[in-house]
Amino acid sequence: MQDVKAPHMEDESMDVESFLRKNVAKIDKAIEKYIPRKFEENSLLFKILQPRYAHNIDALNKALAEPFWEFLDRGGKRWRPALFLLICEALGKNPQEYLEFAIIPEVIHNGTIIIDDIEDRSQYRRGKPCTYKIYGLDVAINLGNAIYYLPLLPLIENRNRIPIQKLKKIYEIYVEEMIKLSLGQAMDIAWHKGLADANQLSEEAYMQMCAYKTGTLARMAAKIAAVLADAKEELVEKLGRFAESIGVAFQIQDDLLDVISQEFAEKKGGRGQDITEGKRSLMVIYTLKKALKQDRERLIEILNMHTSNEKLKEEAIGIMAKYGAINYARDYAKKIVEQSWKEIDPLLSSSRAKEKLRDFANYLIQRKI
Repeated sequence: MQDVKAPHMEDESMDVESFLRKNVAKIDKAIEKYIPRKFEENSLLFKILQPRYAHNIDALNKALAEPFWEFLDRGGKRWRPALFLLICEALGKNPQEYLEFAIIPEVIHNGTIIIDDIEDRSQYRRGKPCTYKIYGLDVAINLGNAIYYLPLLPLIENRNRIPIQKLKKIYEIYVEEMIKLSLGQAMDIAWHKGLADANQLSEEAYMQMCAYKTGTLARMAAKIAAVLADAKEELVEKLGRFAESIGVAFQIQDDLLDVISQEFAEKKGGRGQDITEGKRSLMVIYTLKKALKQDRERLIEILNMHTSNEKLKEEAIGIMAKYGAINYARDYAKKIVEQSWKEIDPLLSSSRAKEKLRDFANYLIQRKI
């Protein structure tokens, strides 16, 4: 996988950004079909899952539809459903025919964020107070849990149109990936809360956590898309690994932007939020491996404080920069995507859709926000 050449990088990135912007409205409209902004008695949800006694419209609107759309309307790149559609196109299918299914990983993703913010006691997300801060813990927890399952409604609605073996495979992918998601979150929580020793972490352990946690929904998107597009089993798995590498690289880039991008940091509530959380990122793990004893102990000390003090956060960032951890993480993200592309490159027929898929992966690991 070759990077877009420097003179054209900005133009290529703008093309991908335009592609993402155009898809947002389509994706949100598909989500609205199943999770409307305002439930009514004729909403599709009630046709698929008919209430036995009453619809309770007002309650569902106040505790589900309203907080859900308040969160989604804050923004987000919707890159997972975009990846889903690009894979369908690269496999020779009309992506618009699969739009309803592309919402599955995106809706789940937003549920994970809402729950994650509660677990991390975060204050802000996408420039506004976290959902639990606005609507309360009870509403936020239930909402996060509900939207792990609501995006499966397109599969239920279309179950008579999808061959039974294909449907069975999609459900298996969903269950497997949701289990992995919880395993990754458990590892992450244990490390940054000090429930397990995070100071001797290997890169392999970190990568496994990322493969579970941040690679899962990209992998889910790719594998479901490939199954729906009639790809052979080998290609389904390799596309899944390619998407996983994008998801992991996207997370590494997020961690980088948390310490190097003021614009990105402001949307999360300030620079160095990962330091406040005590997060053991790839940069931290690399620094702990390379640093002198004094710097190593000081970085661990700051992370264990879960501090919001700007001077202490800047000190921690300075220690990581001192040992080249920022550049190391940037190169690492690029490398894993390049390697996984080499596996699928010979399996995909040459086409503009294939080139778009490659450019899309490049963009996600080079983005500035």
